[in-house]
Amino acid sequence: MIAILGGTYVVLMLGMLVADIAYMLSSDSASTVALPGWLEWARQVLRPVLPILAALGKPEIRYSITLTLVSCFFTAILSLVVAVPLGYVISRHRFPGRDLLDASLDIPIVLPPLVIGLSLLILFQYWPLSMFSRWVVYKIPAVILAQFMVAAAFAIRTMRATFDQLDTRAEQVALTLGCSESQAFRLVVFPQAQSGMLTAGTLAWARALGEFGPLLIFAGATRNKTEVLSTTVFLELSIGDLEAAVAVSMLMVLAAVVVLFIARVWGNRVISL
Repeated sequence: MIAILGGTYVVLMLGMLVADIAYMLSSDSASTVALPGWLEWARQVLRPVLPILAALGKPEIRYSITLTLVSCFFTAILSLVVAVPLGYVISRHRFPGRDLLDASLDIPIVLPPLVIGLSLLILFQYWPLSMFSRWVVYKIPAVILAQFMVAAAFAIRTMRATFDQLDTRAEQVALTLGCSESQAFRLVVFPQAQSGMLTAGTLAWARALGEFGPLLIFAGATRNKTEVLSTTVFLELSIGDLEAAVAVSMLMVLAAVVVLFIARVWGNRVISL
């Protein structure tokens, strides 16, 4: 029974990807994309990729790819900057309100994404954030902030689990030898947590890549302004271009797979070191 339930999920997940590829194989754009003469013979071999090439021909999609890569990068960095100290404090220290803080950090995970975007929009109507509203709301900073509010929660969970699994004996020895807590963290704990940091950063990047609800409310989906890949799928569907929407979706899948593969290989090397 367990194998059947687990296998059903795997089949459904793979089925979605196969369906997208099958749709691209049957796409009309695959036969209309211009190829160099020396590649014409390989048109049938390259057929699954041709709809993606057709989508890349649109300037607005190229812009969304650039903004997606930039925003996801900064979101992952900011998430790590927040996740490392918060994960360490919650894992290592006991203080009044610790359980409340720990529970509150899960709010972005359990809240509907649209609620997060709406709450951010309302928050920037009040002082002092209202002073920065014209430079943030419906601008590129809103894209990064909306992604960060959700992705950071996943990074914090990952870093806390990482610190919980680390043996504290080496850290205690460093403290008894005269190191301050910050020195023990920098010299002992931080190097041991590199694999977890890589996992947290990768998870934050991948979560930011797929974020949609908060972006739609707080940053908008304006072409060549605040458009990222997730909102591109929405915009292409809204104008009835299903082929472009599927092509962009496959780009997102490929990007996520590549990042996860690199993180897995890099993480294994860090662990072996």
